[in-house]
Amino acid sequence: MSEAHTALLVRVAATIVALHPERIVRIAIDGVDGAGKTTLADALAPVVAAQGRPTIRASVDDFHRPRIFRYARGRHSPDGHYLDSYDYDSFRTRLLDPLSPGGSGRYLARSFDLDNDRPFDPDWKQAKPAAALIVDGIFLQRPGLRSYWDLSLYLRVDFEVSLPRGAQRDAAPGSSDPGAPLNQRYVGGQIRYFDACTPEQQADIVIDYNDLQAPKVLKWRPPDADRAKRNPK
Repeated sequence: MSEAHTALLVRVAATIVALHPERIVRIAIDGVDGAGKTTLADALAPVVAAQGRPTIRASVDDFHRPRIFRYARGRHSPDGHYLDSYDYDSFRTRLLDPLSPGGSGRYLARSFDLDNDRPFDPDWKQAKPAAALIVDGIFLQRPGLRSYWDLSLYLRVDFEVSLPRGAQRDAAPGSSDPGAPLNQRYVGGQIRYFDACTPEQQADIVIDYNDLQAPKVLKWRPPDADRAKRNPK
């Protein structure tokens, strides 16, 4: 890991550790498919813990809907990707609501096994009172999710970079061309998200993540205490 990447992790971690130390906080790491969200979140969590705050790692990818619903509009449908991929009711009621102010703290970090197209066996856990929930995933600035985040990051990555990354990660050769039919679903779904939700505008921190060894901070805005008033759940 480069010095620039390490410095970024330390800076973000310090911001998280200082955020509402009296309660659980919820952190979103958003970006297109293949942006490097999981990589960043996995690297960030131990840095936050080392600075003294317990962490909970979760991903919206563990809250998918069954395949029959995800592909109901067609295997390559952009609308299907944006509208039908995730079970947001479970995501909220099993993870986000319990870890919100006034919540029980009893949560599920994952709900649905995408690879096997079936629910996971429930594994309920109890959060520590001042833990930091770090969630990675796409579409995290959608209405209905946006107001949950105490701090949100958006990773800006060009499709010409993110698609080859995703193909390498998923061992899917031939899927790295943004114009390929196979990518209509993912690129089109993300463009719909950009138009509907302006995720870079909504995020507190925006990072150019095209070069993993040289990330560049494009926006760094202190968390807004009045966000929930403007964006009710």
